[in-house]
Amino acid sequence: MAIVVRIDVELAKQKMSVGEFAERVGLTPANVAVLKNGRAKAVRLSTLDAMCRVLICQPGDLLEWVDE
Repeated sequence: MAIVVRIDVELAKQKMSVGEFAERVGLTPANVAVLKNGRAKAVRLSTLDAMCRVLICQPGDLLEWVDE
């Protein structure tokens, strides 16, 4: 499975730091790094909802399927 997490793109659009994003979403900066680096095996829908609310975006803006 090749799901790419594009948090960095949305953070850049919003001019938001990882620290601010983590605090507003309720994650640790380390967990945000796990998501950004593609090491996460799962994301709770409540977490995805919080990320979309903070970044004012759709889930498809954060997640992309790429054919391996």
